[in-house]
Amino acid sequence: MLKYRLIFGPIMILGLIALIYFDNKLDDINLQGTFLQPMFLGRTYLPAGLIMLGLFLVLISLAVREIIHMFRAKGLAPDGLMIWLSGIIGCSLIYIIPFQTDSQTTIAIYASFMVLLFMFTLIRLAIRKMTTGALIAGSLTMFGFLYLGVLPGFYLAIRRWHSAWVIAAIILIIKSCDIGAYFTGCSIGKHKMIPWLSPKKSWEGLVGGILFSGLVAVGLTALGNYLGVTGKWMGGGADGGDRFFQAHHYPLWFAFVVGVLFGLLGQAGDLTASMFKRDAAIKDSGSFVPGFGGLIDILDSPVLVAPFAYWVLIIAEQLSHVGG
Repeated sequence: MLKYRLIFGPIMILGLIALIYFDNKLDDINLQGTFLQPMFLGRTYLPAGLIMLGLFLVLISLAVREIIHMFRAKGLAPDGLMIWLSGIIGCSLIYIIPFQTDSQTTIAIYASFMVLLFMFTLIRLAIRKMTTGALIAGSLTMFGFLYLGVLPGFYLAIRRWHSAWVIAAIILIIKSCDIGAYFTGCSIGKHKMIPWLSPKKSWEGLVGGILFSGLVAVGLTALGNYLGVTGKWMGGGADGGDRFFQAHHYPLWFAFVVGVLFGLLGQAGDLTASMFKRDAAIKDSGSFVPGFGGLIDILDSPVLVAPFAYWVLIIAEQLSHVGG
């Protein structure tokens, strides 16, 4: 297990860094006067996070298979097509809806799509003259919309205004808690945290993990402040006009607090997935990455943290000062 983690862990980190690098490079492309400008409604820049959006849609498509596997292991009959469609739409709406849209209209758009997806799920059963499983099928469609679509979609909402490196930092902070918890638990872990749910987790491991994620957050924030990648895109109004990146320096004490918070929330996400797997009587959600399990096993913690990360960055802007 450890051997595979040491091999595939760095590979995934390098893959994430490469993706972030190219996604961030798209921000530097100027569309002014090119044939692409009319295609993007007169914008002088590309929408932020195009590569990230593509990756998310691929990951959702792959994760659906694992979700369906868990449901079937529980004896349920999910509508795989509708779960996939719900996840894709739930995530894409965050990216597509213009940021100028007021909150009530945004809620109405989401509610309308949820109703349509829910009703379409039932219509697919009605066409086959079936009522058995209608409640389960409709509920699982809504689960896919929220868990697979809306929650990870918050990273796209963050990307709209922030550098792609901020997304990388968030994920690394969250996952650093797993690393710290693993090695601390193996070294000094004696008191089991929740043995009936996750027998290998210990209180010592949890403390070591969240402290490590706090320190990683401080280090990444200090590096981001120095490189000028922490901050926010300004301008670019409804007409897609010019915009510029305003660097900010985030306070390191706040970074430590956030690292601890992300570590705790990430562990809650991990335990949530453990509950799903225990209920389905399976060990891993899949075998997508040797040593780590399936995609759900890897993404369980970042998915739950995503909406909180969105709010944390808003607070960080208020506490920061403009960089040079």
